[in-house]
This record gives sequence, C-alpha cells and structure tokens, in this order.
Amino acid sequence: MKIATTMSLIVDASIAVKWVSEERDSDQARAVYLSDDCSAPSLIMAEVGNALWKKQRMKIVTSGQAIAALRALPEHIRLIEIAELAPRAAAIAAALDHPIYDCFYLALAEREHAPLVTADKRLLETASRMKEIEVRAL
Repeated sequence: MKIATTMSLIVDASIAVKWVSEERDSDQARAVYLSDDCSAPSLIMAEVGNALWKKQRMKIVTSGQAIAALRALPEHIRLIEIAELAPRAAAIAAALDHPIYDCFYLALAEREHAPLVTADKRLLETASRMKEIEVRAL
C-alpha cells in the first residue's frame, strides 16, 4: 500500500485568489492545495479580500461570492500570524528594497524551510535574490 505524502508549501495571494475565483491557471492553482499542505501569513486574508473587492467592483464576482470565498479560505490554508514574522519581513524588505507585504511570505518560507509558490512575476524576481528560499512559479 502506497501512502501519499504531502509537501508543505507557502502560497501567496496570487495563488489563493485563483482558488476562489476563475482566472487564468485557476485549475493549476487549485491542484496546489489539493496535493500539498499550504501555509501563508494571515495577511493573505486582506490581500485576497482586496482582490475580490476589485473583482466585485468590475462585476466579476458578487458580494456574496466574495464573502463566501473569504469564509472558505482558512479551510484550505494554515494561517500564520504576521506579528511573529514582522521583524524578519522588515529586514528582508530593507535588504531587497521591496514592499514589506510580499516579504511576509518570504519570511515565512525562510522560517519554515518551505518553497514559496506564486504567480506574481515581481515577487518571483525579488525572491530569486534570496538564495536560501526556493520559489516556484505557478
């Protein structure tokens, strides 16, 4: 009998939005949480909420769909409080000259020794400068 093993991954909002809203590569993003144990800084809730708000304004999703998606998100991901990541995120932001909100994901990936998965090209480029973090493009 073969026992399936899961890998722990850090995912950012660019991936999570694809879980709850139809976008290019949504199927690929959903495969991530179906096959792997996913974690993210709790900041992801605000970032996904903001993305869904923008989609709501453009009439892509309804208010009800956005609310339901935000309620469901914690069922698919382990949320890590950002307060414990803030000092390292700030140091990474300063070292890389990159917005701190992305650096929370980098700090978590570094702490957990887990790959970061993102569809954000700017974050991919920035993260590639941190040799101790594995970053995967969706």
